[in-house]
Amino acid sequence: MNSLRRRIASWRADNILRRVVRNSGYLFSSTTISAALSFAQGIFVVRLLGMGGYGLVSGAIILFASNVNRLLSFRMSEVVVKYLGEALAEEKLERAAAIAKGIGLVEAVTSVIAYLVLLALTPWAARTFAKDPSTAPLFAFYGLSLLSNLIFETSTGVLQATDRFDRVAVINLVQSIITAVMVFVDFLLKRGVMDILTAYLVGKTFTGIAVIYFAVRELNKRLGKGWARAPLRQLTDWRSIGGFAINTNLNGTVNLFVRDNAPLYLTALRSLTEVGYFKLALNLVNMVALPIEPFIWPTYAELARSIALHQWQETKRLLRRVSAIAGGWTLAAGGALVAFGWWIVPFVYGASAAPAYFSLVILLIGFGVANIFHWNRPLLLAFGQPGFPLMAMTVVGAVEIALIFLLVPRFGYLAESAIVSGFFVVAIGWIVWRGLTVLHQKEISA
Repeated sequence: MNSLRRRIASWRADNILRRVVRNSGYLFSSTTISAALSFAQGIFVVRLLGMGGYGLVSGAIILFASNVNRLLSFRMSEVVVKYLGEALAEEKLERAAAIAKGIGLVEAVTSVIAYLVLLALTPWAARTFAKDPSTAPLFAFYGLSLLSNLIFETSTGVLQATDRFDRVAVINLVQSIITAVMVFVDFLLKRGVMDILTAYLVGKTFTGIAVIYFAVRELNKRLGKGWARAPLRQLTDWRSIGGFAINTNLNGTVNLFVRDNAPLYLTALRSLTEVGYFKLALNLVNMVALPIEPFIWPTYAELARSIALHQWQETKRLLRRVSAIAGGWTLAAGGALVAFGWWIVPFVYGASAAPAYFSLVILLIGFGVANIFHWNRPLLLAFGQPGFPLMAMTVVGAVEIALIFLLVPRFGYLAESAIVSGFFVVAIGWIVWRGLTVLHQKEISA
C-alpha cells in the first residue's frame, strides 16, 4: 500500500506528465462526447442507408476525398509544432511569424491543387469504388471540404505549439454536435445519401473556419497583429524545414496507402456490404482509440522539449507512464467490446450488421498495440529522425498491400482485417524498438 501511495505521489509530482495529462484532458473531454455522438450517428446512418449505403458514404466517398487531401497536402501541423515551437521557446518572434506565414501559404496552395485533382478523379472513383458512375457528383460535392479546410493543418499546429489544446477540443466538440444533430434530423425525415454527406460537410467546414480563426487570434496575441507582414527571408533554413515536411508528408503518404486506404481496397475487391462490415468494425475499434489520441500530440510536444534539454530520465519516465495509462484503458475497453460485442452489434445496428463483430475482434489486436505505443513515431520525430518510421511503414506496408490483393479477393473482409491488424503489430513494434534504441544511445553518451 505504501509503495502504491509513493507511486501515485510521484506521478502527481511529475510536471511533464501533468502538462501532458492537462492538455490531453481538454482533448479527452471533447473526444469522449464526440465518440458518443459519432457512435449514435453511425447507428442512424446504418439504419437509414443500410450496410451498402453506409459503405458508400463512409468507406468510399468520405474516405476517397480525405485520402486525396492526405496524398497531396503536407502534414503541416507536425512541421509547425517543431519549428514554430522552437522559435517561440527561443523568443525569436519574427522568425516564428515567418514560419506561420510561409507554412500556411504552402498548405493553401496544396489544398487547392488537391481539390482540382479530386475533381479530375471523380468519374474514375465513382466507377471503381461506388460501382456507379452516377455517384460522381457526390464525390465532388464532399470534396469541397478540402477548400473549407484550406490551412487546417497549419492552424492546428499553431494551436498545439502555443499550448491551446483547449481550443482544439472545443472546436472538435462543436463539430461533432453539429454533424450529429443534422444526421439525426436526416434520420427522422428519412432522407438520403446527399443529405448525410451535407451533414458531414457542414461539420468539416465549421472546423476549418473555427480553427483558422483561433489560430490567427493566438498569433496576434503572441506575435502582434502585424505578424503576417513578416518577411519570408527570415527563414534561411528552408532546406531543413522542407526536408522535415517532405519526410512527414511521405510518412502520411505511406500511411495513406498501407492503412487509410484499406476500406478503399476492399471496396474495389469486394462488395459495398463487406465494406460496411469492415468500416463499422473500424469505427467501433476507433472508439477504443479515441481517448488515447488526445495523448499523442501533447506527448510529442513534451518529448520535443525534454529531448531538446537532454532530460533522458524524464523522457523514459514519460514514455512508461503514458503507455501504462493507454494500456489500462485499452485492455478494459477492448475486453468489454470482445465480451459483449456479439450481442451489442446486432442489437444496436440491426441483425444485418452482426458479421462486423468478427472483424472487430481481429482489428482490436493491432489497434491495441497502436494504442499502447502511441508515442512510437513522435519519439523519433522529437529526435529529428522522421526517416525511420517512414522506412518501416513502407517495408511492412508493401507486404501488407501484396497480401491484401492476394488474399482479400478470395477470403473477403476478415482476411483484410487480419492483414491490417498484423501490419500494426509488426510496423509499430519495429519503430518502438528503434526509438528506444536511440534513446538508450543518447543516454549513455551524455
